[in-house]
Amino acid sequence: MVTIEQTAMLRAPQQARRGRSTLVAADLAGLHGPTSGVVELPLRLFWHPDRTFDLDAPGMLDWMYQTVLREATRLEDLAVLDGDTLIARWPQLFLPRPVRAAWEDRHPVLRAAATAAVA
Repeated sequence: MVTIEQTAMLRAPQQARRGRSTLVAADLAGLHGPTSGVVELPLRLFWHPDRTFDLDAPGMLDWMYQTVLREATRLEDLAVLDGDTLIARWPQLFLPRPVRAAWEDRHPVLRAAATAAVA
């Protein structure tokens, strides 16, 4: 089993924010984050007094994934993501175009998931 520590990260040329490249996991199979329960994000990812996400509540898992994908700057930031869940939820996530493009360029299965959802 590949752990997040063993998964390389890539800095894509697409920018998550002006002057900051998008962080992309090299291998979705290495992402084994929680899919239920409560997760607390670090302040550098989510600037709110309550940084917890109840992944069992409607919409919270998508909100957390959108936040992490947009704001991640360190490999450990991606540890809260789960590869299978990311693929399943990808078509529903609202992401900046550069972030979506960076992840889809590296992981064509994400582009395929988005295309299948439209068809």
